[in-house]
Amino acid sequence: MTTDSTAAWTAAFRSAVVSPHESIDLFELRGFDGHTLRQIIRLDGGGTALRIRLSNRYGKEPLHIGGAHLARRTEGSGIDSGTDTPVRFAGTEDITIPVGEEIISDPIDGPYAAGDELAVTLWLPDDTGLSTYSAVPLRTGWAVPGNALTADTLDGTEGLEELATRHYITGADVLAPEGTRIAVAFGDSWFEGTGTTHDTDHRFPDLLNQRLRDAGHTGWVVNQGISANRLLTDEIGEHALARLERDALTVPGVTHVLIHFGLNDLGIPGQEAYPEPAPIPTAADLIAGFTTLADRIHAAGLTATATTVGPYKDTVYEGYSTPEGIAVAREVNDWIRSADSPFDSYADFAAAVADPADPDRIHDDHDSGDGLHVNDAGAQALADSVDLATLKI
Repeated sequence: MTTDSTAAWTAAFRSAVVSPHESIDLFELRGFDGHTLRQIIRLDGGGTALRIRLSNRYGKEPLHIGGAHLARRTEGSGIDSGTDTPVRFAGTEDITIPVGEEIISDPIDGPYAAGDELAVTLWLPDDTGLSTYSAVPLRTGWAVPGNALTADTLDGTEGLEELATRHYITGADVLAPEGTRIAVAFGDSWFEGTGTTHDTDHRFPDLLNQRLRDAGHTGWVVNQGISANRLLTDEIGEHALARLERDALTVPGVTHVLIHFGLNDLGIPGQEAYPEPAPIPTAADLIAGFTTLADRIHAAGLTATATTVGPYKDTVYEGYSTPEGIAVAREVNDWIRSADSPFDSYADFAAAVADPADPDRIHDDHDSGDGLHVNDAGAQALADSVDLATLKI
């Protein structure tokens, strides 16, 4: 490929992954054996070349990939065959990823632009065991028996399965102008997008990116949300303090980190113990965790923006919402809004989507239907609550 001394590798897509070996089992766990996977990624920013990241972080066995291809997506599982190209890793197409490791492909010439939809197709000839996966990508993927790496479409193939989870893909980087600045949306389901419409890119980071583009910003936001993720406790996914460096601080091009945590710390213990009560973190516990996050983000030379803990009173998930948890959320939000907060700025998610008549619950217009997650309109309200000047991108 051609090189550009004024360009630098910059994250253009991210997909935070979790282990299939956790004790909390909320999502479909999958392994593959003699299957082709075709999965769609949508770029948040563009550049002159692209490289793909694949992970066997949580696999129990080495992951054999018999081949990988990249192509422009048309519709459904279809690709533009004229753009279909092999993805190589250190010059080879047949690779094995050791247990616990991630690999980065050789560069693939572009150009690529924000909004490009790309199909990543993987041929998995051997038993993979349970896969490293992303829980709620809100992007349909497909699996079929046999080697269909170069198929124009998988639609109508015998044995075709639709996948609601994403497997092995953790990101894509583009060769962007040096100095391109990006933010990482580092948080839970309110970032990953649970509750928004599948296959439409109406998640909070997508809509914030649209605002940035409309305002003429050259930087963008990548999404490192994990649904049911917590600030202080593992599962779903490693807790925020454990995954901060990998999923935020070392993301290529990052200058700014957006934070949304706390809901699951307060809600999951009661949901897991229901109908029995369960201890939850105190406001002091959460404030200490948030302060550590802010301090580590600042130590890395990055800007830190908090978002207030979203409302969740009357959620349909039994045991999740308790008066004690609601009170802690209010106290933490008051702290985030105060001069005592160590964050550089904040976006008031709670105020953006709350019912004015009952601010501890999501307004009906913004509720996905479960009282815990926002719908498309709610995600737009969250995006609108961010002061673009604070992002510095």
